[in-house]
Amino acid sequence: MKSGKVYLVGAGPGDPELLTLKAVRALACADVVMIDDLVDRRVLEFAPAARMIEVGKRGGCKSTPQEFIERLMVKLASRGSIVARIKGGDPFVFGRGGEEALTLAQAGIECEVIPGITAGIGVPAALGIPVTHRGLARGVTFVTGHTRDGSGPDWAALARVDTTLVIYMGMQRIAAIAAALQAAGMPAATPAAAIQHGTTELQRHVIATLATLADAAAGAVLGSPALIVIGEVVGLAHTAESAAPRLRTA
Repeated sequence: MKSGKVYLVGAGPGDPELLTLKAVRALACADVVMIDDLVDRRVLEFAPAARMIEVGKRGGCKSTPQEFIERLMVKLASRGSIVARIKGGDPFVFGRGGEEALTLAQAGIECEVIPGITAGIGVPAALGIPVTHRGLARGVTFVTGHTRDGSGPDWAALARVDTTLVIYMGMQRIAAIAAALQAAGMPAATPAAAIQHGTTELQRHVIATLATLADAAAGAVLGSPALIVIGEVVGLAHTAESAAPRLRTA
């Protein structure tokens, strides 16, 4: 029996053209592709011979249990299959890639991580927002607004770090997050953005201030998947007319 292997593949922030060449090569040699819900299905064009298994995870929706995903990867690879486990963004940035890599290592399964462009960088960039910028932001902090036990980050501490704040999975708590940051001393006039379906043809966004962001997002009926960006760099965003230029010709 041939030796199996698992590739933990980052698909990037949405646009399938943002796949890396290494990711394309891994998909091409895969027997099985385990694909997350947020990954654009056009990436499957690079895996024409593979069997596709949906293992989606969405906040507030029915999701495939993580334990099942890990058992399935081990089972398939143990039988000799080449498995491409493809995730949105980067597998090691809020993607549970670390958990999966540890499980595979404990089972003696070869695993190769193929990084992807994380949404926290790629989505703001599609709107012309650099998460770091000389004179405006000397750093960036990535944080999740959603945790398994319902507890949140230390917003008071984050309000004081003086970096661009990029919040994943925060749309359901956007009003509470904005209020907590203001209560901790972050100025109400701090530029802020919420960006849904970033880097894709469906991209929609609002540019506001920390004080008005929740109302602006509600008025635009923005939902998940979306990213929240807070900091002076948001003031560098493109206008709506020039946002997210497209190079795709197909």
